[in-house]
Amino acid sequence: MVPRDTLARYLDELLEVDRFQDYCPNGLQVQGRAEIRRIVGGVTASLALVEAAAAQQADALLVHHGWFWKGESPCVTGMKHARMQHLLAAGMNLFAYHLPLDAHPVHGNNAVLGRALGLAVEGGFGGRGGPDIALYGRLPAPVSPEDLEARLERLLGRRPLRVGRGPAELRRLAWCTGAAQSLIEDAARLGVDAFLSGEISEPTVHAAEELGVHYFACGHHATERFGVQSLGAHLVEAFDVEFRFIDLPVPV
Repeated sequence: MVPRDTLARYLDELLEVDRFQDYCPNGLQVQGRAEIRRIVGGVTASLALVEAAAAQQADALLVHHGWFWKGESPCVTGMKHARMQHLLAAGMNLFAYHLPLDAHPVHGNNAVLGRALGLAVEGGFGGRGGPDIALYGRLPAPVSPEDLEARLERLLGRRPLRVGRGPAELRRLAWCTGAAQSLIEDAARLGVDAFLSGEISEPTVHAAEELGVHYFACGHHATERFGVQSLGAHLVEAFDVEFRFIDLPVPV
């Protein structure tokens, strides 16, 4: 068991939240019970995940996508009210880490995805004035686009959508999980053969064609399961806590 405030400070320092200008608050977003033993992790703090965590009698919910995003209404009504009501009724804490969990060099979504694909990291990009969140690097051996597509399908449990007109052999890749398709021009300037992210929009198809790179849209949720799982496993080693990841897949 670990005191809530001790865990909050530890996570904030580990993920260096003060370095990021984010779209939401990072850290303890909603206060629950003071002592934490059982943590449930997930990608998004949806009502379904809150209910699933409550059914596991969790003391804390640890997610990548939390609440209180910039630009949304501050009123606690409708969907937001239902989510918060269930969380508070269960006495759970809500911890959420967005960009800090994308960018962390060990537990970050991008770092863990890169290791799972056997990529040797050469550097980062996409910081937009803050810390880099995207990575680029090299495969251990050249592969065809079709081979990489199959490898991604095995790893993520879903077939990626591939567009673009890149080379027949892939040696260097750039990647950024989630909704990072807008970084495709930055990736192309690095001289990579392909760029991997989660989502795709109509302009991305044309950009991949004209920039001469392959673009793999691998799923927002599917690519962002890694960070929370890595962080949860770390917390089990660091503290006397239990951790369980609940995967609630979505089709995008």
